This record gives sequence, structure tokens and C-alpha cells, in this order.
Amino acid sequence: MTRIAVVLGATGLVGKAVTEELLTGDWDEVRVLVRRPLELQHPKLKQTSIDWEKLGQYKEQFSGAYAVFCCLGTTIKKAGSQEQFERVDLQYPLAAAAIAKQCGVRQFLAVSSMGASAKSRNFYSRTKGRTEEGLIAAGFHGLHLFRPSLLLGERQEFRLGERAAAVLMKALDFAMVGKAAKYRAIPGAKVAKAMVNIAFANTGGVHVYPNDVIHVIGRR
Repeated sequence: MTRIAVVLGATGLVGKAVTEELLTGDWDEVRVLVRRPLELQHPKLKQTSIDWEKLGQYKEQFSGAYAVFCCLGTTIKKAGSQEQFERVDLQYPLAAAAIAKQCGVRQFLAVSSMGASAKSRNFYSRTKGRTEEGLIAAGFHGLHLFRPSLLLGERQEFRLGERAAAVLMKALDFAMVGKAAKYRAIPGAKVAKAMVNIAFANTGGVHVYPNDVIHVIGRR
């Protein structure tokens, strides 16, 4: 079977790590859909600069793909408003999922967030939960939702609050045992490794991976 992967959000922390993991693995082709090209070259890498508002025009990029890795995500501060945040974290992933399903993609893997729930009072968590519900409704052979805690790694944009939290979480990592283990900060590269490992397993059904489980899967 030809293994073709599509990565959405390849310029982000986890998306970039997923792309690099796929390129060094047993995949025949890695397609990334981006607003701006990656500073990365590889014989397996196929980059397509797209307009996310016109995603339907790029349906051929999903054709023949075995798995889609959705790593789209932003912050309300960066997006500028709750409405714009929803476009990136809700509307774009669901639009991509609809196209992927039409094209026969078997595995859809998405980065969500700890605490995601469509019933949450918190806007961020509620949006993530709504995205999860929409992806479940798409009906993929295999849907895999990853709910990491605070992500560690170098981002292209500077996030002061996140950087400060990362320093604190690293300092307290030794104490994150027992029930607290599920809150341990996690490197974006480990999340990426977990996603690629799961894609290879070709497991059917809907699966949700909490933070502590991602830590384990990402070590394999």
C-alpha cells in the first residue's frame, strides 16, 4: 500500500515535528498544505501554498492519501477575535475533514487539547470540543484525537505566557506523579511521534488520547 500523508498546520510546533517525523519514516509521500512554504527540502515532500478560505479548490491534495494529520491551531490573541479563532480551530479542520472523507482517507489524526468539551464554559475548551464532535461525525475508518497538556518546544512566534508556564512546568516535572501526571508538559516532538505511531497501526474507530497516554505512545 502506498503511504501518502497530508499535514495541515505544518508551520506550527507539532505540525513541523509531524512533517519531519514522516519524512524520516516509511512514508512514500508527504504533502503539506501551508500559507507559506516551509524552509525544508526533501524528495518525499510536496508543498502546496493554499488559501484556507478556498480549501475546496485543493481537493486533489487529499486524493490517494492514507492519513491526514491536522495540527491546525492558534490563540485568540494571535487570531484577533473569537470569530477568527473559530475559523482556524473549528471551521478549517472540519472543512478539511469533509474533503478527506470524500477522498477516501482512512486515518484522520488531530491535535485537540486537554479539557476539550463542547459543554465547557471556557471558550477555548468548548471550541476544541465542538471540533472533536464534528470530526467524529465525519465518520472516518479511524479517528484519533490527541489531547496534550502544555506543549514544549521552539515556536516561530513568541508567546510570553506560554514560555513562562513552560519554565514552571519543567521545574515541577519531578513532582508530576500519580494523578498529577496527566498535567505534565509535553514536547511537541513527542506528540508528533505519538501521532505517527498511531497512524501506522491503522486502528479503526474513534480514539481519544489523554496527555499521560501520549507521553507513553510518543516514546515508542
